[in-house]
Amino acid sequence: MSKKVKIGTRGSKLALWQANHVFDLLKSKGVESEIVIIDTKGDQILDVSISKIGSKGVFTQELEDQLLDGRIDIAVHSAKDMQSSLPDEFELIAFTQREKENDVLLSSKPAIDLSDESKQLVLGTSSTRRVATLKHFYPHVKTVDVRGNLQTRIRKMEEGLCDALLLAFAGVHRMGYDSMIAQELDLNEFTPAVGQGSVAVEAARSLDPVLRKQISEACNDPETEYRMNAERAYLRVLEGGCSIPVFALATIEGETLKLNGGIISLDGTQRISLEVEGEKSEAEHLGERLAELVFAAGGKGILEEIKKTQSHQ
Repeated sequence: MSKKVKIGTRGSKLALWQANHVFDLLKSKGVESEIVIIDTKGDQILDVSISKIGSKGVFTQELEDQLLDGRIDIAVHSAKDMQSSLPDEFELIAFTQREKENDVLLSSKPAIDLSDESKQLVLGTSSTRRVATLKHFYPHVKTVDVRGNLQTRIRKMEEGLCDALLLAFAGVHRMGYDSMIAQELDLNEFTPAVGQGSVAVEAARSLDPVLRKQISEACNDPETEYRMNAERAYLRVLEGGCSIPVFALATIEGETLKLNGGIISLDGTQRISLEVEGEKSEAEHLGERLAELVFAAGGKGILEEIKKTQSHQ
């Protein structure tokens, strides 16, 4: 009798969608599994923005504790919630096929349009990247911090907190709210957070290698893995957590990987966006190279300013 894989996950509906997605991928390859729900600090503290709780591991720490002591075999996360450098005891063993990467506006009001300056527009978001991007391209738009799972955010919007929510398409689509999408945002302006749209499978390095191989073969999408490796290498050099407005998106055509990425100042006045390309087998190197180019173009100064501002908050 083969061992049943224990899948650790947060308890939100979206996290459970991700865990069930991995469950189904494993099942399709004949690997039995069960889902174990774990509460994290990010789920418990809903009245403080992520950047103030501390961006490292806010949704992952408790899951990692259980990976280490063997209560779970793998942890399933949104790839964009993963810090760029994992502790030595852990590794990411799979990235699922990526969903559409765009940000979207979700609203129950008709005719929401970012570019219409004649109407006062208030958007709900808890992302520093999205706030800074709005300040850069659409300074007339106001934002309000909104936390909680998607259902909670929609309720807050409908109670009048904001006109629309600024969210990742992937989460909206997975939760079945496509009909509420008022606008799909341009990837050149709203270049996503690193990893947006993919589900990451994390394991302790001590996991049985045979089991690791089975899980990886069932869940990993090779093209998405190249793209994630490039984006995550970029983020790692920048040392950007969830609270730093950096962005990156890798695309692949044939054997060529293109990586577009950059950084925005918190007030939106400065935005650096550059692109590198090369062989997809050089994904990590391309991510590191892009980070160096962004630093050299003024990104280092912007990053230092952001960190200084955040340390005083």
